Amino acid sequence: MSELARIEVASRGRQALVRVHGEIDLSNARDLSAAIEGAVRNDTPTLVIDLTDATYLDSTGVQLLFILAERLRTRRHELRLIVPKEAPIRAVLELTGLASIVSMEPSFDPGASEDGRPDAEAGTAG
Repeated sequence: MSELARIEVASRGRQALVRVHGEIDLSNARDLSAAIEGAVRNDTPTLVIDLTDATYLDSTGVQLLFILAERLRTRRHELRLIVPKEAPIRAVLELTGLASIVSMEPSFDPGASEDGRPDAEAGTAG
């Protein structure tokens, strides 16, 4: 992956949490996609991608999210995005219509699982 972006992967019970830092563009979208997909195990039904620290997202990055959402859907997994309301990339994602097929939330509660209850298993991987 190029130096433009880096990711952190954590397991939150039955969720995989991937935090993206930096820029997502043509130069790193393929490597970033592979790294994100590698974070999702078959027994992890929900992937949460935290884009709070993503500073740039071009059309290739948007396409990555659409493709990832479709791939996960066919595997019966859910994709959720964390994008603060004031984030510059939020407007881009809303304009593309991605928010109509993927849940976009303004913040992530690290102490809650996908059903909103406190999470007993939290750890870090990657």
